[in-house]
Amino acid sequence: MANKRPREVDVLAEIVDAVQGRVDVYVDGGIRSGTDVFKALALGARAVFIGRPAIWGLAYKGEEGVSKVLEILREELRVAMILSGCASLARYKIITCYADVQQCL
Repeated sequence: MANKRPREVDVLAEIVDAVQGRVDVYVDGGIRSGTDVFKALALGARAVFIGRPAIWGLAYKGEEGVSKVLEILREELRVAMILSGCASLARYKIITCYADVQQCL
């Protein structure tokens, strides 16, 4: 059997518990969808970084591709929130990034 390391989201709750609010926890890696964003935030991450999906969008269609990727992630996150009964992420005090690429730079 191959030696596998756990995904970031799999150990996130343990990390958040270990730091006991002394530092903010950010997830950098493993985020591929809006549901991944939702899971990370629900488990206590302050924010997530979405480098690989943004690079895929950039390779696909430049700035327009990155905007599309951010739009897709935002919609997936919105749907995940609706399905889970979460009306707002404001209570999680997260950093948000809008689908307009210029606002993210």
